[in-house]
Amino acid sequence: MKIEYFTRKQNLLISKITLEFIRKEYLSQLQSQERLIGLIGARGVGKTTLLLQYLKQTEQKYLYITADDITFQDIKLYDIADEFYALGGRVLVIDEIHKYQNWSQEIKNIYDSFPDMKVRFSGSSQLNILYEKYDLSRRAVIYKMTTLNFKEYLELKYNLTLESYTLEEILQNGNDISSKLVFKYEYLYSEFKNYLKYGAYPFFKEDVITFDKKLFNALEKIIYEDIPSLNKIDFTHIVIFKKLIFRLIEANKPYKVNIASLSRDFGISEPTIYTYLDILEKSDIFKPLKKFSKNISKKPDKLLFKNTNIYNSYANEFNIEVDVGTLRETFFVNCFSNRDDNVYYSDIGDFKYKDYIFEVGGKNKNFKQIKDIENSYLAVDIDYSVVENKIPLWLFGFLY
Repeated sequence: MKIEYFTRKQNLLISKITLEFIRKEYLSQLQSQERLIGLIGARGVGKTTLLLQYLKQTEQKYLYITADDITFQDIKLYDIADEFYALGGRVLVIDEIHKYQNWSQEIKNIYDSFPDMKVRFSGSSQLNILYEKYDLSRRAVIYKMTTLNFKEYLELKYNLTLESYTLEEILQNGNDISSKLVFKYEYLYSEFKNYLKYGAYPFFKEDVITFDKKLFNALEKIIYEDIPSLNKIDFTHIVIFKKLIFRLIEANKPYKVNIASLSRDFGISEPTIYTYLDILEKSDIFKPLKKFSKNISKKPDKLLFKNTNIYNSYANEFNIEVDVGTLRETFFVNCFSNRDDNVYYSDIGDFKYKDYIFEVGGKNKNFKQIKDIENSYLAVDIDYSVVENKIPLWLFGFLY
């Protein structure tokens, strides 16, 4: 009876899902031969949609369930898997798994009991999954789904298929690439401004007017639900997370981190401050940056918001005008956030990535600060460029 209930719900959901825009990189991960895959990512990045798109293209018998369903009050996840397997089911997808108590133990039992069943799970509370994944030992492969980059935003909004570029292609051929794109898509540069406000999350398609409020509500859920769920955080300390966020938005620029000062101001130890900053990073709210030097420190030098949409949302909530320079830097850093190599703040230029130096600025930014510096580039807020080593900022949103 429970299988029939979930089957009816899944069929309705999948019937509404389109395949017009698919984030193929993440879909290919779900389609791999790995038996147990977890999908994490910030609230609103499109995990549920991707899971349903995956099932819509799956030939084996599948079942989609969401662990926040009211029926889970009186049934066990393992029992559903057992009944489904007996009926010939071979692909089980569990959404919002963090809502289910003791989920990691039952997932282990399912994995061990049904060796030819594929299990895919996701959770909006990526903190919960990150801290529980160690209990899954060598069984689970965890992938992180990021927010939309600028290219994906355009593809989703206009039903386009656009090309991605390597960093080397952008640095070597940025002028040619940018001019061709701008002339072909006249709205591109104006849409870049829109992307900075609301384009990083797919739910912008629902209503851009209410986007800020929806994003702010999602961020509040992280603070008041996800973080306390770790059972390692005193609920009375939630105010500390709010204060850290307010410090960053009040500064309205990359926030210079002083751990000792924050410890005194908030009345908590320095190790606790480090822990809370780490949690805000893992929650995809903050992006800490270190300063490049011969002996790179373990502590962050400055803080940015994870993306420009979060920055805009908090600025609107606290009635603070967005600083355009910080907005540009936030976008630039976020373009590299899905890479293994770090972006560093630099005394020469603004940022260092691998052997490259970048200066980020507006249309009047010149090469004065990076003159005669090898492998140095301007990332400038313009529509296209004809000047060597001067690259439109938006083009970094087309990176692989």
